Amino acid sequence: MLRRHLAGFALLGAPALIRPARAAEERLVLDLKDGPVIIQLLPDVAPRHVERIKTLAGRGFYDGTPFHRVIEGFMAQGGDPTGTGTGGSDLPNLPAEFTDKYRFLRGVCGMARTSDPNSANSQFFIMFGPAPNLDRQYTVWGRVVSGMEAVDKIKRGTGAGGVVQNPDKLLRARVAAA
Repeated sequence: MLRRHLAGFALLGAPALIRPARAAEERLVLDLKDGPVIIQLLPDVAPRHVERIKTLAGRGFYDGTPFHRVIEGFMAQGGDPTGTGTGGSDLPNLPAEFTDKYRFLRGVCGMARTSDPNSANSQFFIMFGPAPNLDRQYTVWGRVVSGMEAVDKIKRGTGAGGVVQNPDKLLRARVAAA
């Protein structure tokens, strides 16, 4: 089962690698209505973005926030306390941390932003499937290593924008070591 989850997270141009579990400080747990999701954080790839996710999770910022934009076969986006897709935290925006090392495949977590590459703040997304058009255009900060079945059950939105009416919520986000 773990191999199936990790198979979607490959090095660019190489087969997927299974690495030993990292320390609890490098795992994020998202409690969803259908169960927990464990995300392996990637501080070696996106140190500022990982630190932001950990900081906001530690503050309880993500608790109760909706998955406001969910597109079948593409991704589920959350992290906006307003639920409109326009909100963020009170912290400054982050500079892009793009990488050639990882691709946007099933289970990969990226940071949402505006058209400005340096505008990521609190919103994030989890991929349902591959999206090569996002590679080297958005910051990869983690990957789901357990619980993708709970992500798959997040309520989908409608229309091209994937806006969700009465969206599912992220019940709680926490660093595993906390």
